[in-house]
Amino acid sequence: MLSQYLRKEGRVKHMAINACLTPVCAMHGLAVTTVEGIGTTQDKLHPVQERIAKSHGSQCGFCTPGIVMSMYALLRSRNKIEYHDIETALQGNLCRCTGYRPILEGFKTFIEGWEKHYVPVEQGSCIMGKECCRNKKATKLDEIESDKSKFIPYDPTQEPIFPPELKLHNYYDESFLFIRGPNVIWIRPRNVKELLSIKHKYPTSKIVVGNTEIGVEMKFKKIVYPILLSPSTICDMMSCKVSDQGIIIGAATSLTDLQNFLEQDIKVDSNMTKVFSAIKRMLHWFAGNQVRNVASLAGNIITASPISDLNPILMASAAVLNVCSLERGYRKVTINENFFKSYRKTALNDDEIVVSIEIPFTESMQFFKAYKQARRRDDDISIVTAAFNIKFDQTNAIVSEAFMCFGGMGPTTFYAKRSSNLLVGQTWKENVISDVCDSLMEELHLESNAPGGMAEYRKSLCLSLFFRFYLYVSQKITKFNGFKINNYDLSGIDEIPLMEPNSSQCYEMKNNAEKPDAVGKPLPHLSAFKQATGEAIYCDDILPVEGELHLSLILSSESHAKIVSIDPSKALALPGVVAFFSAQDLSEQCNKMGPILKDEEVFSRDKVISQACVIGAIVAKSEMVSKRAKNLVTVTYERLDPVIITTEDAIEHKSYFSGYPQQIKKGDVENAFLKSKHVVEGKIRIGAQEHFYLETISAYAIRKEDELEIISTTQAPAEIGHTVAQCLQIRNHKVISKVKRIGGGFGGKETRASVLAVPVAIAAYKLKKPVRSVLDRDEDMQITGYRHPFLIKYKASFNEEGRITGVLYDLYANAGYSMDISCSMIDRTIFHVDNSYFIQNIEVNGYLCKTNMPSNTAFRGFGAPQAMLAAETMIRHIASVINKSYEEIVEINLYREGHLTHFNQVLSHCTLSKCWNQCIETSGYLKRKKSVEEFNRSNRWKKKGISLVPTKYGISFGSDFLMQAGALILVYADGSVLLSIGGIEMGQGLYTKMIQVASKALEIDYTKIYINETATDKVPNASPTAASISSDLYGMAVINACNILKKRISSYKEKNPSGSWEDWISCAYMDRVSLFATGFYAAPKIEYNREKNSGNLYEYFTYGVACSEVIIDCLTGDHQVLRSDIVMDVGESLNPAIDIGQIEGAFMQGYGLFTIEEMVFSPRGDILSKGPGAYKIPAFSDIPKVFNVSLLKGAPNPRAVYSSKAVGEPPLFLAASIYFAIKEAIKSARIDSGVHPEFELDTPATCARIRMACEDTITKQVKPTIKSNAVPWNVVA
Repeated sequence: MLSQYLRKEGRVKHMAINACLTPVCAMHGLAVTTVEGIGTTQDKLHPVQERIAKSHGSQCGFCTPGIVMSMYALLRSRNKIEYHDIETALQGNLCRCTGYRPILEGFKTFIEGWEKHYVPVEQGSCIMGKECCRNKKATKLDEIESDKSKFIPYDPTQEPIFPPELKLHNYYDESFLFIRGPNVIWIRPRNVKELLSIKHKYPTSKIVVGNTEIGVEMKFKKIVYPILLSPSTICDMMSCKVSDQGIIIGAATSLTDLQNFLEQDIKVDSNMTKVFSAIKRMLHWFAGNQVRNVASLAGNIITASPISDLNPILMASAAVLNVCSLERGYRKVTINENFFKSYRKTALNDDEIVVSIEIPFTESMQFFKAYKQARRRDDDISIVTAAFNIKFDQTNAIVSEAFMCFGGMGPTTFYAKRSSNLLVGQTWKENVISDVCDSLMEELHLESNAPGGMAEYRKSLCLSLFFRFYLYVSQKITKFNGFKINNYDLSGIDEIPLMEPNSSQCYEMKNNAEKPDAVGKPLPHLSAFKQATGEAIYCDDILPVEGELHLSLILSSESHAKIVSIDPSKALALPGVVAFFSAQDLSEQCNKMGPILKDEEVFSRDKVISQACVIGAIVAKSEMVSKRAKNLVTVTYERLDPVIITTEDAIEHKSYFSGYPQQIKKGDVENAFLKSKHVVEGKIRIGAQEHFYLETISAYAIRKEDELEIISTTQAPAEIGHTVAQCLQIRNHKVISKVKRIGGGFGGKETRASVLAVPVAIAAYKLKKPVRSVLDRDEDMQITGYRHPFLIKYKASFNEEGRITGVLYDLYANAGYSMDISCSMIDRTIFHVDNSYFIQNIEVNGYLCKTNMPSNTAFRGFGAPQAMLAAETMIRHIASVINKSYEEIVEINLYREGHLTHFNQVLSHCTLSKCWNQCIETSGYLKRKKSVEEFNRSNRWKKKGISLVPTKYGISFGSDFLMQAGALILVYADGSVLLSIGGIEMGQGLYTKMIQVASKALEIDYTKIYINETATDKVPNASPTAASISSDLYGMAVINACNILKKRISSYKEKNPSGSWEDWISCAYMDRVSLFATGFYAAPKIEYNREKNSGNLYEYFTYGVACSEVIIDCLTGDHQVLRSDIVMDVGESLNPAIDIGQIEGAFMQGYGLFTIEEMVFSPRGDILSKGPGAYKIPAFSDIPKVFNVSLLKGAPNPRAVYSSKAVGEPPLFLAASIYFAIKEAIKSARIDSGVHPEFELDTPATCARIRMACEDTITKQVKPTIKSNAVPWNVVA
């Protein structure tokens, strides 16, 4: 948080900012507060820190400090807050673990009167009625961990004061500032005259306000701007005022200050402020709060981005810039069709500066609206923006002036002059729509392969947004021309409104207060308080040591090419560079790696087979030097063909990994097809998904004599140690691999962490120096692979009632350039194509496609969600053919107790029907389905959909050798317990759950037990922390270790039954009894025989059902999840708070997979979605507006620790309920348009796909425009 004393106003201004974008020079004279400065675990937590932790809003914790500071800055900025303020303050924050709900609930407690909303649950609103956990009498433990009324009160008077020295002296904020760096000079002039003088002398110097554009260019485009000018203390450029003609905005005024000015300081008739209202509304969707706090309106104008949110508004309103140069003085420049000359080029001269912007008032018969469509609502760049300005004669409804301006439709902001002029002189009637749309189609020249893609969608948006504006104006001027729009069309006027979310979490909590037993209690994540205060240590938080070096990777820029030469000479000549490593430094054998097949190279030797293959590594004395040096390494390529990117490319070239397709069969599929009256065929594509863990991959290696210690962000520390030992040709016992915690993993750090850890280890070992490296986000996204994209084809037969008689599946997975663990992934896909349905006859063929993509890898669900989506698509296809409801087909085919799966495992303790029935009942599905149908009958341009989805997820690695776990327990003489396990903590709460398990097993308070880290010198040969099974495996290992210790101290307990744990341990120590023990657990052997396709493959299954309702905007493709209800069978939960957190987090990650998150690739394999600017995960405002999660009651699981079940991956697929609800809504829109209701909708169901699937007269006007020999801008992998 930055704090600034506003001397003229006599107050302190607080604002959250992005540290990565804010230059240190810009903070001169300001106070900086970080998360460590507001509270610590040693002294006192700040209420924000306490509430996010106790509300279970911190899992991996890597995002927590940023979220805490955003909320803290909000509290420091406002005396009273509403929910809208919280959501706005968090627009620039992301979390990949929690699903956001617990964070918001924790922060809602700062809203005045929140207690009114936190009341006991009444009978009927919770499935457990009066037995709901909220109504039970709390034990002491419950009060400590979950009673919100016990939160530390927030007292704003106790906040730290602003540094007095910054208030007393104006030197810091009013003096001329000149700072010279090695490459850049920073100058802060005091007034416009000084700024003009410097700009005249250095016309190419850049004026910096928010650094949101220049900072990105300097980092990613490697552009160096030698002179940067900051106008942050120039009053003429920082003020806003009202004039006779409109408002005048200082060029350097922050967007937040502009927003506040528009909301609070304009006291004129609302008819005069229509442009201002459009700006104010657009600013809400402009970037995030942290950017708006520093970015300026003039900066947005001069950047001249073709997808600017604000420039179409300024052009449509004929805003005027007051610009000035030293030689020519002041002049006024109107933002019109001639202002934006070309891509990011304006009509201003290099020596001119913008001093202010004038925006005019509007008139009573003038109508102004602006619209923005993006992939995600919050903090996203535009796909298309539009601004419409229509003025009518005062006496009639004839258009006198018209301006239609668009962003995202070419290299500059576009004024549709011909179409605008067409409106002038026309009466505002229905023919206006067709005339203008026809004209726009002629005027909007956007080739189908235009940069950014989605050309047809972008064109349709322009027409759709004009139609929305037409409806808005028509409603406003009815009294003037008598023309009235149909009530059926009214839903097209407004966008989907914002709503405050509400939620419930229902679970059964055991009353086990008689003896210490933390199992089943909703303890917060035991690192949550450290995470909330910034004290939690991650890999790159390890303090640097003397002589430490930094490593940067050199990545391939080609997808398939021969390496002709590598020349590091320029890099090695750079001061501070120590070494360059490549394949030449390793033998052919040592250069090989891979978790199953050794088909990858540490450093590419002769050729590269994917973009971002690692070619070499630069090691330098600082991170800055290593990053600069890597760009000086010259690699010469010779391109090779073919470049195989898409699944279709692979099929065409028969590019499959050896041994594929893999096949399983049950029954006689062909005979089933022949005998069945009904047979359907279809296909579904599931796109790639980036893990987007908040902590990128990093590694730190230290050589100690002939040993090596590696700390890395891995889910498999044993595998890191093994791979490093192999590459260095040393024994495994001399390589210690450690993990304290990682900032999210989701499978992405199971095998791909080796890509960085191995080069770092090689450099540290060979140079005998500590070496560290942290991947930038763009590097991480290019290197580490994704969830496997799939093309799945199905053919199914069924009888008149809808019972499935046979299914044939062909599964095509895009595995990328190496095997990684794709073979295990495709197995799980094959074994989950049934989802939740009994199928007598089935054949499944699984193909692993070898492409020139990054090697795809494990991701939460591990191939199962893709398979289950195909199964659900098929079920709905069947229902449509015989005109039955989806629910009827499900209930006919749903698995029941004792059924055999398609791989012939008997289902025992199958709770699918119970989950299904409970979800239907508690969600009110049948009643709400009728309400949805009624809504759709009454509304043309907004449609609702509601859908149920069940899931059945098998719990096991699928390989015997991985189904083992170890634990080490050390009890110290004071009674404290140090527990070590082979699993790692990545936010899923494994450490917390294992401490709870040990607490129950040892019958001691959980506060006596601590887990320090995971290390291979404590527990060797550990399996990766993956497959949702770590709690099952390590829980049993912990119990076994505890039982050994309990047996050893049992005699002391018998002798002194009233004594304490400390008493018994002290006696045992004095008697020289061993107080440490190892526990080992090997799960029952997997009985599955692939050749016979029979036997138990999984330990058990986790079941669940979800019901989701959505609303879509048929004109834009936008959507909102109105409600989601989840019923999940997790057995008897070890920790219901953590399990619900996993359910919600997985659900939101699945929501991203099925709707928002889209990986985009060029035909040559360039990764176009390699950062948060282009790749969007769900944000705070995307959560369901009603989000109810219930843990199934009375379903103990006899096959896991304390009757619990695995929970990490199974809930993810339930988010498909949102995808299918969207399909139902689209279906209603298609029926209204008179087109066939059945259609294919590939995932993700983005706004573009939703809009174009709602076929109507607008989309039919849009025709593809691409030359026959043109290369598409992007392809679908």
